[in-house]
Amino acid sequence: MSDLDKALADIVAIRAQLARGDAFCGFGPSAIAATGVLALGTALAQHAWLDDPTGQPLLFLGGWIATALASAGLIGAEMRARSRRDHAGLTDTAIVNAVEQFLPAGAAGALLALVLVRVSPESLWMLPGLWQVLVSLGLFASVRSLPKGVALPGAWYMVAGLAVLMLASTDHALSPWTMGMPFAIGQFLMAAILYRAREETDA
Repeated sequence: MSDLDKALADIVAIRAQLARGDAFCGFGPSAIAATGVLALGTALAQHAWLDDPTGQPLLFLGGWIATALASAGLIGAEMRARSRRDHAGLTDTAIVNAVEQFLPAGAAGALLALVLVRVSPESLWMLPGLWQVLVSLGLFASVRSLPKGVALPGAWYMVAGLAVLMLASTDHALSPWTMGMPFAIGQFLMAAILYRAREETDA
């Protein structure tokens, strides 16, 4: 390896270390709050138009997967814009680091749904609670690079997920509200923490 290659590799490593050590400011409270509104909207729509979620689990889960993708698009768009402003030259590295920390939990949720649909559709009632537990683990994995207080929504998702599993275990029923309410509360809580962190930073 030439001296130039070594120097370039060192610069890349330093940039990555700086991005990891800095609190990631790309998550905006407005986009996070909007995902909470989306969760409530999906729950309301399914409550009104989906007569039997337990009898139509694929339609129920498909609605929430679509909501998750729309939420990811909202968060991703704002994350990109805010990172360019707040992280300057470290934009791409900061985004990659933030996504890397949450990606295993998101991938696990998608694969878990796929496996249950294929091999154990009678167990799909567990997915809402398991998804919430996985979101909790993703937040805890990201806590070092996010503003202080993010552990609180992480704890909320863990408690809510376990409570949903306990409630659903009695009748194995799917309900729009066991998805909508925990996610709406968790996202609004996350938005409030991010907003407060932004105010403190500006001050």
